[in-house]
Amino acid sequence: MTGKPFMKSARFLPTIPMNRPSPGLRPPSPRLAGRGQGEGCQFGSWSRYMRKNESRLSVNRAGCGSQTRRPDRASVRRSGSWSQCARKSERRLSMNLPLRPPRRSRPRPRFVSSWFRGRARGRARGRLGSWSRCAILLLGMSLLDRSALAATVELVVDTTQTIGEIDLTRYALGQGGLSEKPMIAAHLDQLAQLQPRTIRLFVQEYFDLYPKPGRYHWDTLDHSIEAILATGARPLLCLCFKPRVLFPKIEQDVVHPTHYKDWEKLVFELVKHCNQRRRYGVEYWEVGNEPDIGEDGGCPYRFKPEDYVAYYTHTANAILRADPKARVGGPALAGYRSRLGDALIEHCAKGGAPLHFFSWHLYSNNPGQLRQSIKEVKAKLAKHLRLAGTETILDEWNMSLGNPVLTPAFQPAFVLETTHDFYEEGLARAAYYHIRDFFVDPSRFSPWMSAQGTDFMAHWWNVMPQYDGLWDNQGRVRPAYYAFRLLSLIKGQKLAVSGTSGDVKAFAARNGSWNHVVFWNFPSPGPGEVVEAVVRFPKGQRGQFRFMKLDASAPVNNLAVIRQGSAGELEAQPVRTKLEPYDVDWIEIGQ
Repeated sequence: MTGKPFMKSARFLPTIPMNRPSPGLRPPSPRLAGRGQGEGCQFGSWSRYMRKNESRLSVNRAGCGSQTRRPDRASVRRSGSWSQCARKSERRLSMNLPLRPPRRSRPRPRFVSSWFRGRARGRARGRLGSWSRCAILLLGMSLLDRSALAATVELVVDTTQTIGEIDLTRYALGQGGLSEKPMIAAHLDQLAQLQPRTIRLFVQEYFDLYPKPGRYHWDTLDHSIEAILATGARPLLCLCFKPRVLFPKIEQDVVHPTHYKDWEKLVFELVKHCNQRRRYGVEYWEVGNEPDIGEDGGCPYRFKPEDYVAYYTHTANAILRADPKARVGGPALAGYRSRLGDALIEHCAKGGAPLHFFSWHLYSNNPGQLRQSIKEVKAKLAKHLRLAGTETILDEWNMSLGNPVLTPAFQPAFVLETTHDFYEEGLARAAYYHIRDFFVDPSRFSPWMSAQGTDFMAHWWNVMPQYDGLWDNQGRVRPAYYAFRLLSLIKGQKLAVSGTSGDVKAFAARNGSWNHVVFWNFPSPGPGEVVEAVVRFPKGQRGQFRFMKLDASAPVNNLAVIRQGSAGELEAQPVRTKLEPYDVDWIEIGQ
């Protein structure tokens, strides 16, 4: 009520519903039937009505112990005393007192009412009047009811015009470096529905690309690359292999090959095989994976900044000699603030090597942290004119690895919220880590990784619970898959959506003959709140519409149709829905 009194003057009293005529109300008894309609409830008649009808009230019927003897004080209180007390006290009620005009000889307060006079009398007697107590109770209940109301947002989707192109499929997927087997082979059809533009693949030593001097082995790697191509995506190859021929000692801190000439020849032949002989069309080549932490990141290198700069330069030059149109970059940092990344930026800014993209990784339950990393990386690159065209690629990201949120609805909403931040910050590409959780075979790591590193990989992937894959290691789909399915629809002509809030955001696009709107409630830090959302469209919508919810807890049928019908009815009956924290909703309208 923002401090304003409940009633402004005594003239307010006749307007209270119980004191004004009700056009549709019949007299409460035949004895009042001769009066005009509603007269039985006019001003001042409440006590008269109660006297005439008091015998019907249960409190006035004879109670236990009052039928055979004259009631004592206690029995009177139990049976029939209410009406007696009401008659004796009714003149004290403010509602039965005559209205007194204010004295003109002295100014009265701005807000005076019978409610306040009754309250004043109650205070004089050390208590509030009964009607006053009722008024306070009703007022308190009203305020409590208002505080319980959910927040409301009204989303307005403008389908009458477009505002440029949008394609969120560039924020795509990756697969962990866990096996030489085509780990995604069982899900090719489902992945194709997501329309990922790229899938990142570790080119790890278990592919055995260089078993002997002068001998190359590509077949095993080809199977994994061809599985990626079968989804419609193009591979982004991360080079993190370490052949024993060129690195005889198993030691993560040994990072330079015995002969860089042989290393460059191996890389050159790999690129030639992929893009000339096989015509795989691999455009992005990444040098190293988490070189700042070594075996803790699942790869056999742990570099110092100066060592990585030298290794990167040799590798990038070999790639570009084999395919001048290729895009080279790195360093796929585990920590984006690592000095190793700063050294690479400085080196390439001076012309020491090309840097077509800069890549890093981040796992956090807070999308704001991923957004902040993009800002910081872009700020570093912006200091150097030579790096103005360098792309930013966050090619491993997900929830916190050590403290993931296991609420089923969290992960799909997290995917949408984080992708929204990617888009707003202008991130060039991304790779969600990862497509499928997979068991590792320690015998495939021990020939080139230390015993400690091999044990870590086996324990992490074979013993520890995993929560990252779109499919778990039993092949069961997770709800995050459907978040990427919805993102794949946001492709084509962008549609404006107004009315979003800090927690409720949306994407909308015209994709072919369909308009798609995806919206969700991802709370800022804290538990969040339920939001009542109304989604409106301009007049003249044609075709059919469907309104669906992503039910992350459902064992099957995770996308549930809530409402459907003619799009024309949305003008008079817009979509209304309750968005719980982490709820994800989707509307489609056919042209």
